[in-house]
Amino acid sequence: MRIVLAVVTCSATLAIGFATGRVTPASAKTSVDEHASHDMTAMPTMSGFQQSVAIPASATTAVERIAKSPRHAEWVTIKVNATDSVMAWVVYPERKDKAAVVVAIHENTGINTWTRSVADQLAADGFIGIAPDLTTMKRTGDLTKDPTQAEGSAAIRLITPEIGNEIIDAVAKYGMSLPAARPKYGIVGFCWGGGRSFSHATHAPGLSASVVYYGSPPSAEQMANIKAPVLGLYGGNDARINATIPATDSTMKRLGKPYEYHIFEGAGHGFLRGQDGSPANLAAAQQAWPKTVAFFRDKLGK
Repeated sequence: MRIVLAVVTCSATLAIGFATGRVTPASAKTSVDEHASHDMTAMPTMSGFQQSVAIPASATTAVERIAKSPRHAEWVTIKVNATDSVMAWVVYPERKDKAAVVVAIHENTGINTWTRSVADQLAADGFIGIAPDLTTMKRTGDLTKDPTQAEGSAAIRLITPEIGNEIIDAVAKYGMSLPAARPKYGIVGFCWGGGRSFSHATHAPGLSASVVYYGSPPSAEQMANIKAPVLGLYGGNDARINATIPATDSTMKRLGKPYEYHIFEGAGHGFLRGQDGSPANLAAAQQAWPKTVAFFRDKLGK
């Protein structure tokens, strides 16, 4: 089913170890680094932008969001295997009962302030938000600082789907083992991370929900392994990614896999981080995030 609606026109202590388809306004098998060369750092800012605290911060307001957050957050290192660990930013919700875990996967520059602000918003919405840096083992220096586009792109190219899934498995296991956590988790990713979110759904039988923001799909053969429901959120002005949606929708339907998608007309690739770049991006962000939270609450519990 495909419904089209219109929107207004319109990124501690540190230890280092190394589909039903619906369209709302606002692929083929891909290579490992299919988003690695995109410049996700430079986005324009429209004048008069006012940040809503009900959705994740924009790239330009993320620093302020984290600084003013009342929630407890910390850097942790999570053991992946006998020799490797990854860094992650963990944010706890303010609630009296245990919370489900949502893992937030960064864009193509590795973890940055914006990704950490997404984890903070997930906590604001009642989940334990964990933003791991999948490039930890491929970078050096102060990994708490935002990498440059060049640094991030170089590291991202070294993260195969197998490495990514191994890391996400470890992060999810860590999150669900926290005393404040319930043994249930979901995943959300953006751009490159959106592709990893979709890919993780083909791999992890314990995953309860996957949200894909403007990311490429896995192959049809891989989709046969998906157990968790998938929600796809896409910008209307993103033809390269959107060209993969019809085949994805058809394949998921044929396989009997739950896949719901929304296309936000006028919005561009990266619209959540770039919500202050245009009215369409902002409208898309304001519609997409509530859908994300509702999806997680439905699949993971409130």
